[in-house]
Amino acid sequence: MIRKTLLILSALSIVAVPVASQNRVVQNERSTPPDARVFFGAFQAIRDYGLIAHNDSTLWDKALDGLIAELDDPYATIFTPESFGEFQEDNTGTYAGIGVQITNLNETITITAVFRNTPAAHAGLLVGDLIVGVNGVTTQGWSTAQASDTIRGEVGTEVDLTVARQGMTSLMHHTLARDSVHVSSVVADMITPDVGYIALDRVARSSAQEVDSALTHLAAAESIVLDLRGNPGGFFDESLMLSDLFLEPGQRLARLESRTPRASEGTNDEVWDAEQPARIPGKPMVVLVDRFSASAAEIVAGALQDHDRAVVLGERTFGKGIVQSVIRLSESRHLRLTTGEWFTPLGRSLHRHRDQKGRPLPEDPESFPTVVTAGGRELSGGGGIFPDLAIQADTLKIVERAFLSQAARDSVPLGLRIEEFAFGLATRLKEHGAEPALDEGAFRSFTDGLAEEGTLKEQLDDPVVLDYLRWRVMVRMTDRMGRLGKSMEIRAERDPVLAEAIRLLGEVETQPELFVMVDQRKLDRRRAGTSGGER
Repeated sequence: MIRKTLLILSALSIVAVPVASQNRVVQNERSTPPDARVFFGAFQAIRDYGLIAHNDSTLWDKALDGLIAELDDPYATIFTPESFGEFQEDNTGTYAGIGVQITNLNETITITAVFRNTPAAHAGLLVGDLIVGVNGVTTQGWSTAQASDTIRGEVGTEVDLTVARQGMTSLMHHTLARDSVHVSSVVADMITPDVGYIALDRVARSSAQEVDSALTHLAAAESIVLDLRGNPGGFFDESLMLSDLFLEPGQRLARLESRTPRASEGTNDEVWDAEQPARIPGKPMVVLVDRFSASAAEIVAGALQDHDRAVVLGERTFGKGIVQSVIRLSESRHLRLTTGEWFTPLGRSLHRHRDQKGRPLPEDPESFPTVVTAGGRELSGGGGIFPDLAIQADTLKIVERAFLSQAARDSVPLGLRIEEFAFGLATRLKEHGAEPALDEGAFRSFTDGLAEEGTLKEQLDDPVVLDYLRWRVMVRMTDRMGRLGKSMEIRAERDPVLAEAIRLLGEVETQPELFVMVDQRKLDRRRAGTSGGER
């Protein structure tokens, strides 16, 4: 297994100087650098003589905030204990709770998913159960966030739930001990009888293991789609293990360039090569990306593209080719700081320069460097991953856009209403063991209800708007039924990137044939005078 490079550097620390000793620090001129004496002198003057009084903690916080703001590093930040906990949860998928997903449906806190091997699963909680009380307090009027914050807590502590279940006349009471819960970053299923689909929503701890398990689940697939759209990245070392799943031993995965500690110049270079045999050698593979695919997700896409292992479809990615380390400053505070820049196997720096607000700086595409793969394909190194075939995401039709705008003006919670309707349909269909299907009578009742909430009646008679709503309901209903493959098949009706991936994979048997097919698609576009997006 690849040697892991942990980006959480807990060994580093900064020792705070007690305020009571600051006079001695300033007076000891031989041991304190001149700039430090100026800083501590300013600190004391502001603390003792400033018209507006500030306590020491406030001044230290302001000093840290000012230091971060002047670094010209848009990704640097100081974590509070609360924000660090949220950061860890987002990047690991692990939190302390009972193992349910909840949504406020029909103004009631409703369980919409129960994760395996969790306190909720062991207690027998089911999808569709209504949480009507927490710790003896009614949840009536609660938001999803309020319920989530109350149900979660430290590992080992207990929470009391009052639950209503359809078909039962009395309420159920459960006392559950909170535990560490991990939410998978991977979903996978067969889209067609031959095409397997894996979606990775973040590069979290255990993502590589989860993708490995997904490949086993999809062993019968003749080809694979790896969907990295919307993936903001995550752990660098995990991205290396992900890439290693698809490449052969000895093939370069990535290179990291970082500064030598305490040196104004000079760098450290680290390289990583694949060590394990490829899991699906020879199977055609497509990677889907968009403008939100970033960081560790770009490492995976870049490695597979450089080695001619996958065709990349979609939009130019975000372009976050730099590495942040999380450095422990004290028991309760952590610093996230940019500490290095990574490069693809062929040496492409995929970092796209931005201003302090994260906006891309002007660039000249003619000046972008290029590299050539072993298969003779030319790739751009201008920042971000440039897809082999650029395809713009689906855009709403004019009448659909007008409908959504009117719903927003009328304060109709359209997304919530679709979720409520789809969840009810999915629950009934699953109870009867039926296949996903949309009953037109129920759908008409649903749209009539929408019309009563606002001024949408005329628009809800438009066949285009109705088809759009049917599509959205079917997607959510099949999701709720756990039928990912069917859901993706329906999504492809309005997802040109996924649809093109399915078409391409249906026409080839090998990866080289896939590249030839993509080249033909691009040639056809040029002849037709059309473009699928930015180069």
